[in-house]
Amino acid sequence: MATQMAAAAVVPSSIVSTSTTPKITPSTYTSLLLSKAHHRRRLAFNPILKPSPLRLTFLPNKLRSTLPLRRTNATAPQTPQTRCLFTGIVEELGTVKQLGKAPPGGFDMVIAAKTVLEGVNLGDSIAVNGTCLTVTEFDANTFTVGLSPETLRKTSLEELQGGSLVNLEQALTPTSRMGGHFVQGHVDSTGIILSKVPEGDSLWIKVKAEKELLKYVVPKGFIAVDGTSLTVVDVNDGEGWFNFMLVAYTQQKVVIPLKEVGQKVNLEADILGKQVERLLSGYISIRSS
Repeated sequence: MATQMAAAAVVPSSIVSTSTTPKITPSTYTSLLLSKAHHRRRLAFNPILKPSPLRLTFLPNKLRSTLPLRRTNATAPQTPQTRCLFTGIVEELGTVKQLGKAPPGGFDMVIAAKTVLEGVNLGDSIAVNGTCLTVTEFDANTFTVGLSPETLRKTSLEELQGGSLVNLEQALTPTSRMGGHFVQGHVDSTGIILSKVPEGDSLWIKVKAEKELLKYVVPKGFIAVDGTSLTVVDVNDGEGWFNFMLVAYTQQKVVIPLKEVGQKVNLEADILGKQVERLLSGYISIRSS
């Protein structure tokens, strides 16, 4: 009788055995609780075997990289836009070896160089007189770039011929020293050399520019002339010109002093001024509306 009362005190009334149910002892009840807890844990971590379209999202990177890419238009894949940045610090003077029509119908320019060929690869960007161009061929002594008709219309490169000297600069790398200013190699327009006046061993150069570009040119600001980062001295909006001074060292390293009065130069205004104008125009538009 005492044994039965002790068992009843341990076992809850909800699971008290009936005449048809095997008798449950304290040890078997404890085993039952552990079995239920283990069963619950096993269900909680049981993987979902039902197919799910979301499973692809959780594939490891290595496996995911082997999957075929899906194109929205297989007949016209998107071509990545070439982006490059320069400092306007000319690395060397190259010599045009050949400039003419290419067999497919474009124009090719072959340039002899040395410094910019160090570590060059196909598809790299090199600024030629401040124009960002893509290397299509190269060997130990020369590299070739392609010229589109639009490039020839917008830049002074159309005036080049065999033997012409050109300013060369490779595109920036993350470890490059930023010695000039942000130059994209996207020529805004061309200017005309109005005068060249020596002062001591320095050289004053005055350039006529279009009104649309001149609004971005400010005294003591930056401008790229044939890809050379230069500091503007004076700006004359009424007569449409700006000027700058070349020290003796710079005169020996760039092509600008070699050009004659009346020749064209490539001009690229500082991108910061263009960005500020764009932001302000949007702000003014919102305020006026």
